[in-house]
This record gives sequence, C-alpha cells and structure tokens, in this order.
Amino acid sequence: MASNARWESLAIDGNSMSIFIDEPATPGPHPAIVVAHHRAGNDVATTKFVQDLAGHGYVAATPHLHHRRPEGEDTRESIKHLDDNQIVGDLNATVELLQGLDSVDSDRMAIAGHCMGGRVSFLGAASIPAFKCNIAYYSGNMFKAMGTGDAPPFEKLGALRGPVIGFFGNDDENPSPADVAKIDAKLTELGIAHEFHAYDGAGHAFQNFTNQAGYRAAATEDSFAKMIAWLGKNL
Repeated sequence: MASNARWESLAIDGNSMSIFIDEPATPGPHPAIVVAHHRAGNDVATTKFVQDLAGHGYVAATPHLHHRRPEGEDTRESIKHLDDNQIVGDLNATVELLQGLDSVDSDRMAIAGHCMGGRVSFLGAASIPAFKCNIAYYSGNMFKAMGTGDAPPFEKLGALRGPVIGFFGNDDENPSPADVAKIDAKLTELGIAHEFHAYDGAGHAFQNFTNQAGYRAAATEDSFAKMIAWLGKNL
C-alpha cells in the first residue's frame, strides 16, 4: 500500500462509513475521483483501482456503500437494500471529505464506478453538481430505481453536467449490448458528450482480476489507458 493510502471513516445516519483514500505522492492540488465500488464492496479490486488512479495523479476515494447492513453479510443480500437517496448522501459526504483536503482541486472532481458502481456513477453525476464528468464500467440496472429513489439513473441522464465515458463487454447481460445502445441513444438525444467502448469476448466485470474466469487482461489494460487519456482532456 502506498504511503498516502489509508482508511478513514465518517459518521452517516448513526453508522460508521469507511472510506479508502489514496493521493499522489507529488504536491497538489490534484483533481479528485470518487469511486463507487461493485457489489462486493471495497475489496482488493476496488482499492487497487483507487491506488492506480492515485499513481496517475488523482486523489481517489471509495466509500463503503453497504455500511448500513450487518458486517459480514453476503453482499448479494446487501445490494437488495440499497437506497438511491442514501447512496447520494454517502457520495455527498465523500465529496465534502475530499473538498476538505489541501491536496484536492475541488473544481476538478469526477465519479467512476464498476458494475453496481457504474450505475451509482450515473446516479451521482446526475445528482451532485461537484461531479464534472462520469466514468462508468458495465453499469447494470440502469432502468430501475432502488429503495426510495424517485426515478432510475436512466431517467436522470438529462441532469448530467459533463461528459461520460463508458466501458462494456459485448457478452454482458446486465447491461446487455441492447441496454448500452439504449443509453448511448439517450445521451445522444440529450446532446451529452460521451464515448462508449465495448469489448468482444468480454462479459460483466471484465476488469475484476479476482475472478479469473471473467477477467480480461487486454480489455482491462485498454480501457484503463483510454480512461486516463480521457480524464486528461476532461478533468
């Protein structure tokens, strides 16, 4: 773990929400990225992504969105209890934490996410003015609201304040290529700058190196390089 990588915690709704943060070794202020984790939470795949962003000059932080659930619960159960309004509250708290760091340029903040977190990145980018752009990896369940949410992320796309980059597997079922085409068409209709990249022979969670069956090294490397280049232009 790099010297600037650390766990912090925030009190939210009477719970303690852990946040994994990493910062570049060079002096700031740096642009910042909130990372929304996949269903499994802030495991080694998510924390490595945060550290990789820090290695490329971004302060990155990932809040544990399952913090209202019992510790050790199977995350397949935890995800059933997510609430869009609570998620936005958790993201806002993370944004405020980052805005309080001397190392962060508060005018240059983005959100990124994988899987469930890709859905969360669209939700956050549409709900929180601090996010200037959005990076979504295989964002499933875009067409349904969670908990007390008033509308699914797909119906909130018109509220996006900046460009989007998305990465998808053509063998994925959620989002399927048809789902991706629907999101693509809606962003085009709304006049929101975006670029989507889809990989043949890749399914859901192709970046998750902890699942060797689904991991696709070439797609992972290509998508990360494209993301870093895109962030360089847009953040």
